[in-house]
Amino acid sequence: MLKLSDINTIECDEDASPEELACALQRAINSLEAWKFQGSMGRSMMRAIEAGHCMLGREATKNYYGANIPSRTDVLPSTLGSREWVVNHMGEEWAQMIEGV
Repeated sequence: MLKLSDINTIECDEDASPEELACALQRAINSLEAWKFQGSMGRSMMRAIEAGHCMLGREATKNYYGANIPSRTDVLPSTLGSREWVVNHMGEEWAQMIEGV
């Protein structure tokens, strides 16, 4: 569940550790509603997914503009947003941490 503290971590906590930031972003991604927030939130979530720090959410959704956002199981293994993408970029232990969010 996305919390106000997660939004604060994503938007303005410069002292957050990489793990804290990634977990806050993953909760935002998983919440589905965060995709409908202001543009900077969506861009932050996409950057984390592209970098392999986070994976797509458990369910598909739409963003503010109505574009489809697939779930992590809607994409092919080892492609952007998949669990394997995270493993390839950050390792198995990181993927397990993110998956547990």
